Amino acid sequence: MSMKKWTDEELISTRDKLEALGARQKKSSNTMWHLTAFLGAFAVSTGIAFIFFDGVDLLNVLLIVMGSITCLAWYKSEKQRKDNQNFLFEINSELKRREKNSAKNKAKSNSDKDKDNKNETVAAAPAESGSSNEESQQK
Repeated sequence: MSMKKWTDEELISTRDKLEALGARQKKSSNTMWHLTAFLGAFAVSTGIAFIFFDGVDLLNVLLIVMGSITCLAWYKSEKQRKDNQNFLFEINSELKRREKNSAKNKAKSNSDKDKDNKNETVAAAPAESGSSNEESQQK
């Protein structure tokens, strides 16, 4: 996804939303989410062990399915969290790049104005001296 075509307002808005989402995620207990993933993996291994010892039973299959769903939900959320962090990093990099370019452009335009002012001053000075010479020659 190219962010070069995005406006500054869109980038800032997206950055603010991602930062709010990250803050909300930090506020919720990350340890609890890891514990949930561990319990899901434990449920899968318990279901497999019970199938091995007791044979296939509906409760054992249900335990495996529920544990798998829990682990999958944890995996998807971790992947989404990492994608959001990477995207936030890219947005911040793009905003910094734009700020740097705008600062360079401002500095360049200021130096160009200074050069133009100096050129106008230098060009005006010979014209004035030339007109005084013409006046003295006419006298």
